[in-house]
Amino acid sequence: MSGYSAFSRYYDILTGNIDYKCRGAYFDKIIRRFGGKEGGILLDLACGTGSLSEEMARLGYDVIGVDNSEEMLGMALDKKFESGLPIQYLCQDMTRLDMFGTIDVTICALDSLNHLGSLSDIKRTVEKVSLFCEPGGLFIFDMNIPYKHKSILADKTYVYDMEEVFCVWQNEYTGDSDNRVNICLDFFEKTDGKNELYSRSSEDFSEIAFDKSVIEDILTGAGFELLAEYDYDSDEPPTEISEKIVYAARKKK
Repeated sequence: MSGYSAFSRYYDILTGNIDYKCRGAYFDKIIRRFGGKEGGILLDLACGTGSLSEEMARLGYDVIGVDNSEEMLGMALDKKFESGLPIQYLCQDMTRLDMFGTIDVTICALDSLNHLGSLSDIKRTVEKVSLFCEPGGLFIFDMNIPYKHKSILADKTYVYDMEEVFCVWQNEYTGDSDNRVNICLDFFEKTDGKNELYSRSSEDFSEIAFDKSVIEDILTGAGFELLAEYDYDSDEPPTEISEKIVYAARKKK
């Protein structure tokens, strides 16, 4: 992920429906299920504004948050200063991840890997996670699958009319081999209540998606053992109409 200067200002508003406390508990349950190190070093990859990092820190993990957007990290730091939680934030491109030592658990949430530009970028990122993963350590992440891009997002427009901002979210499915969806966000924020004047800002980015067999091969090639696959936010296996899959993998010793 890179940039997102406009998106960062409204990210928490647009994701206000996400219960990060529940998301943190869900990841924690999977970590414990597969014997992850309690209170170990946890990397929140593509941490965004730090909401999940905060929850994982409250659960006792030693959290490092990494994101490529300075604007997102600025908001994460504001939350850290308010909460007082000992989270370390680093501004890095996750395809070039560079840690100071090994990591016990890496999580990557909210389809962040889908935001990468190509399959080779996903592969490079997984290899970097593996490089810094403690032998026996865990990598848990979620990804959209092609069904969601083709059948849910494709060529749809969503409108979010909120008190703080009016957002138009447009999707264009390209039909390419990477099931790419081009996303255009237009934000309208009221600047003058009396005359109802608005300022407009925009953000453009893409998401790509691949069959789970492709992701499984990348994990195996990077030295991970696939432990489980779940339908998003559940303990059930994915189905043909799952929109997102949660992968749990362990670094081979």
